[in-house]
Amino acid sequence: MIRPLFPETDRAAVAAFLQEAADYWVLADGAPPGPQAADDFFTDCPPGCDPAASHRLGLFRDGRLSGLAELSFGFPAPGDAYLGLMILAPRIRGQGHGARLLSHVETLARETQAPTLYLGVIEANPKGRAFWERCGFVPTGVTRQDDRNLTHRLAKPL
Repeated sequence: MIRPLFPETDRAAVAAFLQEAADYWVLADGAPPGPQAADDFFTDCPPGCDPAASHRLGLFRDGRLSGLAELSFGFPAPGDAYLGLMILAPRIRGQGHGARLLSHVETLARETQAPTLYLGVIEANPKGRAFWERCGFVPTGVTRQDDRNLTHRLAKPL
């Protein structure tokens, strides 16, 4: 089941999930997610996007939060959709759940008439990049270097 997540009712489940999927944060940030990470999931979004208009989604497997996705609108250009985060628990990776969650995200983006779905993938995550490319995302040529990661922007026409 995939459903919207809300800070009032789902914060504890998100915090527990983030600890379960800490391997991604260690890869991206060099450390597991801190106590603020669950709150950040409900408020973060790309520049110029309205957090209140973003979708915060949970994938549930056997009654347990097993995946997260955050979909925002208006970045990199007005009308575009941006998948700021999509991550699965290690226990369900490689079983087709990522493609299912992505399909749900794409449906939501299409409902807004977004022409393109964008995302960023860090260079240190070649498995993630391979997944996105298998799902039809292509490099845009836009990259961003921060103090830890080189991030490549990928896009998929909707």
